[in-house]
Amino acid sequence: MNPIPQPASNPSARIAADLAAQGWSCCQDFLARELTARLRSEAEHLMTRGAFQPAAVGSGAARAVRPEIRGDDTCWLDERQSPTVAATWQHFEALRRALNAELQLGLFEFEAHFARYRPGHSYAPHFDRLSGIGRRLLSAVLYLNEDWRAEHGGALRLYSTAEARAGNRREVRDFLPQDRHLMLFLSERFEHEVLPATRERLSISGWFLARA
Repeated sequence: MNPIPQPASNPSARIAADLAAQGWSCCQDFLARELTARLRSEAEHLMTRGAFQPAAVGSGAARAVRPEIRGDDTCWLDERQSPTVAATWQHFEALRRALNAELQLGLFEFEAHFARYRPGHSYAPHFDRLSGIGRRLLSAVLYLNEDWRAEHGGALRLYSTAEARAGNRREVRDFLPQDRHLMLFLSERFEHEVLPATRERLSISGWFLARA
């Protein structure tokens, strides 16, 4: 078996410092290039098999596919499905342990799916976890897009906490979905959206969860 590709450096310490200071972190080199290339190949293979499905919004009887609100197609991941996904999970598990040791966040496990946005599709402003409801503590988005440029659009737009709570969305930060970039933020603290892009946009979207 091939060795697990490693990133150039251990990013856990700077991620922990960012989360402690501002509640979010953007790490530019979370995984090695070889591993993100393998993840892209796995996603493309799953697409050809029809494993991606339109994402829904809402819950219970109100759950429905609403592409005007959320336009991505998703494929849920299982760490046992392939050596590539297993290797990726090892990195997220190491990060979970490091953040718990440094910040005592109570992160119990990790779940994630591939997310594909076709050109022109987006995701309206939302919170991944409403205050006090659900298990999601820390949101994570790992981007798998080579040679992404600003003119392609598709940024993750993160609203500052105070502005989001007050409904004033003029203070924002935009993060381009560039290959190997990992975006993390506190799930119930930050409202965010995905802006439309001119090309397909691929990522792994996941959450570190509290104990059930």
